[in-house]
Amino acid sequence: MLKAKTRKRIILDYIFMAIGAFLMALGIGVFLVDAKVVPGGVSGLSMAVYYFTGGAIPVGVMIWVFNIPLYIWGLKELGKSFGIRTFFGFTVNSLFIDILRGDFPGLGFIRLQDSATIQDLMKHDFFFLILIGAVLLGTGLGIIFKSGGTTAGSDIVAAILRKKYGMKPGTAIVLIDIFVISIAGLVIEWKGLSPERPALSLTLYALLLVFVSSRLVDFILDGFDYAKAAIIISDQNKEVAEAIMHELSRGATALKSRGLYKDVDRELIYTVITNKELPLLTEIVHRVDPSAFMVINDVHEILGDGFRRRF
Repeated sequence: MLKAKTRKRIILDYIFMAIGAFLMALGIGVFLVDAKVVPGGVSGLSMAVYYFTGGAIPVGVMIWVFNIPLYIWGLKELGKSFGIRTFFGFTVNSLFIDILRGDFPGLGFIRLQDSATIQDLMKHDFFFLILIGAVLLGTGLGIIFKSGGTTAGSDIVAAILRKKYGMKPGTAIVLIDIFVISIAGLVIEWKGLSPERPALSLTLYALLLVFVSSRLVDFILDGFDYAKAAIIISDQNKEVAEAIMHELSRGATALKSRGLYKDVDRELIYTVITNKELPLLTEIVHRVDPSAFMVINDVHEILGDGFRRRF
């Protein structure tokens, strides 16, 4: 029964990851590429290459190509738990982008970016076009994260920088995004790709895009809460705690307790994680001890290393 529920949950996770990847692809491929407003990260870098080569290499293909070495690096540095969901996330996202743009062999008739609605927005309401792209991008990415997946890219680099150098993930991602957006802006200016809008204006639109999409990701993941506190009761508490510290890079505290039902002395594990890390924590605990008992509580404010302040 437990295995059937777990299998059903995994299938639903992959379905939602595919939906999230489709929404991201819609935002990037249909609303943002031809507008020349880049979202940062690997997607933005791939768009810069697309502009530089005059569209010779499809955006989705470049996203996939750039992500492969990052994925291998992530497996080496972060372990196998990083796994197949990440590969699925960036592969499906790349595939959807090229399908929607008509760059996939045999599907050249699709080209949603050439539809009357998109062209009208491009000419008469550019700001709304970018806003819709940001909403689709942030919503799709939030759904993927909520389902326990990622789209690789700057997330991998941020996780590795955190592990190796203690850099906060949010800081790392912002720096990467600013760098990529600047590179794309220089390419657009150098190639003269946007005579109707200065490259600096497009760069400012890109920064707005990153802000809006990141806020949406936080809202989907956090809701009105910020993080989770987990109390774990397990007969293999030492193994569970070590897995949490090594695979999540989170601290854990052992609390002395006595189970009244069996009248047994044991230690509880207490840890605090972000909402994004909750699916991985559940997977870790279930893998180490399928019979473990977990209590998850909402946390509204955390002061300390590894967590951002609430505003």
